[in-house]
Amino acid sequence: MNKPVLVVMAAGMGSRYGGLKQIDPVGNHNQLIIDYSIYDARRAGFETVVFVIKHEIEDTFKAAIGDRLSKVINVKYAFQELTDLPAGYTVPEGRVKPWGTCHAILAARKVVDGPFAVVNADDYYGPEAFREIYQYLESHSDQEGCYEFAMVGYRLGNTVTEHGHVARGVCEEDENNYLIRVTERTKIEKDGDNARFTEDDGKTWTPLSGDTIVSMNLWGFTRSFLTEADQRFPAFLDKALQENPIKGEYFLPSVVTQLLEEKKARVKVLRSSDKWYGVTYKEDKPVVVAAIAEKTASGLYPDKLWEV
Repeated sequence: MNKPVLVVMAAGMGSRYGGLKQIDPVGNHNQLIIDYSIYDARRAGFETVVFVIKHEIEDTFKAAIGDRLSKVINVKYAFQELTDLPAGYTVPEGRVKPWGTCHAILAARKVVDGPFAVVNADDYYGPEAFREIYQYLESHSDQEGCYEFAMVGYRLGNTVTEHGHVARGVCEEDENNYLIRVTERTKIEKDGDNARFTEDDGKTWTPLSGDTIVSMNLWGFTRSFLTEADQRFPAFLDKALQENPIKGEYFLPSVVTQLLEEKKARVKVLRSSDKWYGVTYKEDKPVVVAAIAEKTASGLYPDKLWEV
């Protein structure tokens, strides 16, 4: 079996950060969140990272991130392009929005030839998550008639911000910690030690325990997932082009859900007790900076991170 590789979804960074030029450092020496993720991934065992980006940010991304990291880990690139569609399909007039997270992963199908983990570029996951997913991928291959996938789940209370609402995938598991389903909740906010969500713009709220397990888009797949996602893409397009041609998105969890419902795959829900960090709102940045400083002071990370 080939060694697991890490796939980092970074195609959206250009639009969120003004062409990457405004990426805010969170470490003492201008390190970004992605630096800490790659550091954690490398010491967990990952030797190759595939960055999924857009062609138009390639030069800027390499200058800001890729060239530096290529000195410490094998860096490959895949490009998410709006025109990367099956034969017979074209981009609808007026469409500029990418086709979603599953389409981003499909962009890497030509450079990923074995098991792989998936993360977002702008989330801090912590070292435990990378250890858990790497060990699982290295020790589990597909079974006869069933794909063996995994995801790392976090306590909801460790993933909410004080400064507004967040979107999270709320997980339901069976007694053996295999995933039953992920339900996307797009407006979750902190509520003391717990949280709550609304589906009607705040008219009513439903409580959620802070111990609820949620997905932070840290998945582990065999290469079978790419084959399945590729084969299912036309059916998604047929529906999206009819119902929502401008904004319809091919989401990674939706393909996972289909495979679970068809009993073609099972997903082991691993655990991380680490706290998630991200800059969802500008007020979040000081919290992230303080957390990284504390982790550095405690010895979890070296001050300069990369001695290259």
